[in-house]
Amino acid sequence: MTAISAVVIARNEAANLPDCLATLAWADERLVIDALSTDGTTRDLLPHVRLVERHWRNFADQRDAALRLAVHDWVVFVDADERVPPRLREEIRARVGLEEFAGYWVPRRNRIFGRWMRGAGWSPDYQLRVMDRRRAGYIPDRPVHELVDLRGTVGWMTQPLEHLSYASVTEFRARQRLYAEAVADGLYRAGTRRRPTAVVLQPLREFWRRLVRLRGYQDGGVGVLLAALMAEHEWRVQRSLRVRWAAGDAGSSE
Repeated sequence: MTAISAVVIARNEAANLPDCLATLAWADERLVIDALSTDGTTRDLLPHVRLVERHWRNFADQRDAALRLAVHDWVVFVDADERVPPRLREEIRARVGLEEFAGYWVPRRNRIFGRWMRGAGWSPDYQLRVMDRRRAGYIPDRPVHELVDLRGTVGWMTQPLEHLSYASVTEFRARQRLYAEAVADGLYRAGTRRRPTAVVLQPLREFWRRLVRLRGYQDGGVGVLLAALMAEHEWRVQRSLRVRWAAGDAGSSE
């Protein structure tokens, strides 16, 4: 049986981490990479959970470091607010290291505002979370919604990872504000420019994409609300990107 390291990237996750680690007891190593939490996240870790404390830069940097720090070559990434159900655990154990793939996409189910989502891009929300670290690395210019550079073919798991996501609109908007700044920063550093109309048109496109193309209407009023919230997120990204370019252009003309 292939040895597997289960890695959890954490920062101020005291409320979520114990239950997450309980669903990873099957792994040959449980590694927590903690970004110097201040809420007691790492206070009561069990002795057989390995802890590495590391300053936070962004998601891609933290996950890439985790690939180097893990003991075993096969790595499963799980966030603190995610859970690995028994069926997914069994599928991982049955397939990893025994097939030709260098990594696996895992379908993720998202629980948002107290209900399991069916559409709007939240189910199945495929994530590349299982990988052979010898053939994997994270692309550094994607600080959020990070991308894996995987050298080899990719397989698809059938059993879902469970994501106990946002409990309230307030929490959702607060998190998306942080993500929007990170996304805008990544776009700016990549040299991406958008027309002034993008501040209006991109949010409208995102609302339509979430509600219609990704069938958010299946989730009723919650689907409409989430489509609107993601449109707001896109508006923040475009606005922040414009602010960065305006500041950069002004500085270069002085």
